[in-house]
This record gives sequence, structure tokens and C-alpha cells, in this order.
Amino acid sequence: MKKLLFSTFLILNITPVIWSQHRFFTSADSLNKKRFTFVSIGLGSTWAGGMIGLHEIWYKNIEKSSFQTFNDGSNWLQMDKMGHFYTNYHLAMNASELYQWTGLSRNKSIALGSSIGFGFQTTLELFDGFSAEWGFSWYDMLGNTLGTGAYAIQEIAWKEQRILPKFSYSPSPFADLRPEVLGSNFTEQLLKDYNGQTYWLSINPSTFFKHSKLPKWACFSIGYSANAKIKGDADSFVTPDGTSYFAQREWLLSLDIDFSRIPAKRPWVKMVLKQFNALKIPFPALILSDGKLYGRPFYF
Repeated sequence: MKKLLFSTFLILNITPVIWSQHRFFTSADSLNKKRFTFVSIGLGSTWAGGMIGLHEIWYKNIEKSSFQTFNDGSNWLQMDKMGHFYTNYHLAMNASELYQWTGLSRNKSIALGSSIGFGFQTTLELFDGFSAEWGFSWYDMLGNTLGTGAYAIQEIAWKEQRILPKFSYSPSPFADLRPEVLGSNFTEQLLKDYNGQTYWLSINPSTFFKHSKLPKWACFSIGYSANAKIKGDADSFVTPDGTSYFAQREWLLSLDIDFSRIPAKRPWVKMVLKQFNALKIPFPALILSDGKLYGRPFYF
């Protein structure tokens, strides 16, 4: 499932870049029906194709059940919920921006794009609801709702994104302890090993303080991660040789860049730069973990 979410996010995120190479980098002044049809068919096909592919690859071979719910709110130190928040934010933002490119009004683009992103994720939750192993998770839905809302509320209230959800990853040593769960290769670990993932909120001071002397692209970033979280529903893990691991939350403070605000004369360059806002770039960081504060000169 995570592979599909990640792939879909990438598709929506690179679409503006592909168009930029074909000189489609300025929004229409009024509704362009050809663009609107193209975007709608593209997003609809991605949605339908993704659901069909997911069913054939994943859900077809698992045991089915009547619709049920699943309480996973305490699992993985809520790192998976951070993933739902992050994914829904970017799905809503990219779908909305694609509709603004068609010339659809700003408010209608926000409503339609947000609905598509939220609907896509809800379809996945319904699939889970009919699986015997899992179930429909209201906590996942909460993460989806907050992620969609984080985009839509900022866009409506401020007409810009001042707080940017971002993601970073660095391989952790814990995946080797349970490779069947946390991943046996880099791609699997990127999606499954929460110890290597960090979710960030990058805040741009210049958008709140108009007379700030900081560069328009400068941000500070608050991060959240997990350490030694090896089993989803347990905060401790003991290896066969008797080594014990205890899960801990990690809070981080770092610097970041809002690539959408880097000065660029060419519209296609600005569009390409903006795509990097999905990722938190490496910077020094302060880390609070298990009541101890320490720093790293280079954190990703």
C-alpha cells in the first residue's frame, strides 16, 4: 500500500515538471476546457488505475472479511499517521494546483483538488476495512483529514502556504533486526522503517513578519521521528541474543529552504524548484530524545 501511495504522490508531484518542459507553465486566465479535461482524465485514470492495481497486487491475495474497524492509534508512535498527514497534504496541493493551471477559480480548485486527494486515501481505507488482517482506521482518516485541511485552510486564509510539511530519510540500523517488517532493501526501508523517517513542518518567518530581514526563502523546521521502534504495538523489543531496545520519540529543530520563494525569472524554473519542497534538505539539527538534548552537524 505504501508503495502505491508513494508512487501516486510522485506522479502528481512530477506532473507540473513534465508540463514545464512542454511550455505549459502558466495558468490560464479563464477556464481552458481542454486543460480541464486533460487534468480530470489524468487524475481520474491515476485514481482508478491505482485502485485496480492495488487490488490485484495486494488485496486480491489476502483474506477478506465483512467491513470492520481497526484501532491502530497507538502503533508505531503515530509515525504512520504522520505519513497520512504528509501524503494527503501533497495530494491535495498538487491536484489543486493542476486545476488552477486549467484556469478554474482558486476556491473551486482548492475544493476539487482537496476532495480528490482525500477521496483517494479514503478508498484505500475502505479496502482495509474489508481485509481480515486490518480494518478501517479512524486514526488514519484523522491523519488524512488534517493533512488535507493543512493545505486548504492555509490556501483559503493566507492565499499561500506558510507552513510546509516535508519528509526526510536516512537508513537506520534497526531494519536489520526485523527486515520482514521494516524492509530488506533500501526501497522497502524507505517506506517501512519509521526509525529512518522524519516528518517536518517548515515554517517561513517572512510570511508572518513582513518586515523580517531574513531571506524570503529561509525557514526553520520542526521535526518528529522515532528511534528503536521495532515493533508496531510494543515499545520494547528483545532480540534472540537478549539485547533489549526501547522505543523513543524524537523531536528536532533545524533550518530549511522554501524553494518556491527562491528568485527565478523563468516560470518553468520556479515550477521545477517548487517540487523540491516535498523534501527537507540536510542541515544541522538539535534533537530531543529520552529527555536528552544533543546536536548533529548534518541531519537528513
